[in-house]
Amino acid sequence: MRGLGPFLRDAWLLARPYFYSEERWSARLLLVSIIALNLMMVGMNVILNFWNGAFYDSLQNKDWNAFFGLLFLYRRTASGIMPGFCLIAVLYILVAVYSTYLTQWLQIRWRRWLTQRYLGEWLADRAYYRISLTTKAGEGPDNPDQRIADDLNSFAGSSLSLSLDLLSNVVTLGSFVGILWSLSGPLHLFGFFIPGYMVWVALVYAILGTWVTHLVGRPLVWLNFRQQRVEADFRFSLARMRENVEGVALYGGEAEEKHGFLNVFTYVVENWYRIMDRTKLLNALTTGYSQIAVVFPVIVAAPRYFSGQIALGGLTRTASAFGQVQGALSWFVGAYAQLAAWRATVERLTTFHYAIVNARAAAASTALAAGPGPGEALKLRDLTLKLPDGETLMAGVDLTITAGHSVVVTGRTGSGKSTLFRAIAGIWPFGSGKVEWPAGGRALFLPQRPYLPLGTLADALRYPESDAAIEPARLAAVLETVGLGRFVGALGETDNWAQRLSLGEQQRLAFARVLLAEPAIVFLDEATSALDEPSEAALYGQLRGPRWRPTVVSVGHRSTLKEIHDRTIDVARYSVRGRDLMPAAD
Repeated sequence: MRGLGPFLRDAWLLARPYFYSEERWSARLLLVSIIALNLMMVGMNVILNFWNGAFYDSLQNKDWNAFFGLLFLYRRTASGIMPGFCLIAVLYILVAVYSTYLTQWLQIRWRRWLTQRYLGEWLADRAYYRISLTTKAGEGPDNPDQRIADDLNSFAGSSLSLSLDLLSNVVTLGSFVGILWSLSGPLHLFGFFIPGYMVWVALVYAILGTWVTHLVGRPLVWLNFRQQRVEADFRFSLARMRENVEGVALYGGEAEEKHGFLNVFTYVVENWYRIMDRTKLLNALTTGYSQIAVVFPVIVAAPRYFSGQIALGGLTRTASAFGQVQGALSWFVGAYAQLAAWRATVERLTTFHYAIVNARAAAASTALAAGPGPGEALKLRDLTLKLPDGETLMAGVDLTITAGHSVVVTGRTGSGKSTLFRAIAGIWPFGSGKVEWPAGGRALFLPQRPYLPLGTLADALRYPESDAAIEPARLAAVLETVGLGRFVGALGETDNWAQRLSLGEQQRLAFARVLLAEPAIVFLDEATSALDEPSEAALYGQLRGPRWRPTVVSVGHRSTLKEIHDRTIDVARYSVRGRDLMPAAD
């Protein structure tokens, strides 16, 4: 963990943008209102301090009228008109309720803004993809989903509660230190005259408590950071199982999955035990500290009470004021556990933010460029592809594919075919060279396992333009064309289509997207691997019609692909890695 200065700077950099955003005026108004309500609560605590003195004096003096007035109406005292407890309580309840309500309102608005911002930055320039590649290489931040879903919520809530609580304690300290100074009187000790000695006692008590609390609780920062990570890892393993239920069922891998789940969960439990042990020590310290603080001011002020220098009301006021001053000075002690969790959250969000920034900067400065070119052909110029760890995978790639022609890219497993596919798509960031797509035409890429979003089947067909206005009749006709006619009646159904459809059906649906979009160039990476050869040929035949004839680039192993393409390119001549690969066994 970094030092306090860099940490506070990062926390400020995370918090500041919202209050200077397009929502700044509503955010600032809510914040000012919440601060005002918190200050009102501090003011009522000051009033209650004076009320306590008058109330207990009425008990000591057996003054029924004063007692009744201070409970229900009001009472004139030497300090002025003192409102009754009922009025103070009603106002206190209203202020407390609306302070919490407005704080929650600001929290959800802040979280919404942060979520929109981080989602936008994470998805922009394919930063999410580059981060996933570096994470696999052991460099990127883990579990971006958890940081967006949980950490942003925790950051907004904890930042508000901690900052408002700190502000209230600072104002409380300023409000009560003068009261305690005047109530405590001087102390003669070893020939020294110490004015307002109770203030100094509270200060020393708080400093000692804060120092010991920091020593005991400091490990909680790292433990909370690690707990968030292992919890996210456990959730991810469960979600991965849910996405692959059929494969697990076919293999009969339930016992292996259970073993894997429990193995990951072991880290959750072990780290939690460490948190428990450290929290036990911290709670023992803070609870003992708080309990001693209840009687400590009474013990210190008791000699003045028994000597007759102050009345019972003065003693209760002194104890109350000491508690407020000591509590404000000891804010760090009581909030340490929450501060530790907040710091862990800030650290996780900071590393995530910088990972996004670095990924987008790298995307902007990469030596590997892909985009529309001046001509109608697909051109690859002096292409070199590397792995995230820097290992060169392929070098010296120079190809030109004429518009309207079809090419199949073959090669041994591991030679770099799929990486070349990603580089042509413009999503592979590691390497150098240039890829020029046909000018003015749209490109569509079909991976081996198509992505199917949650939603209706019609949404899955139109993806990534789910809002596109396409007549249902056309959607139905395309489904019939690709052999999914039985799903025509389900176009409006919402389902997890990635689980409902087999891989072969998913690949047919991907071809339906191509037929709807009619792109100028289509890239297919093992896009028919789950289909039989006649179905594969039939779907490819849909791409060679007289009205629309896109450029087709396929990656695959099947020998039948060569028969339905105009040209075959073996990447072995470009693959650095492939030269050392052994032929696959039959």
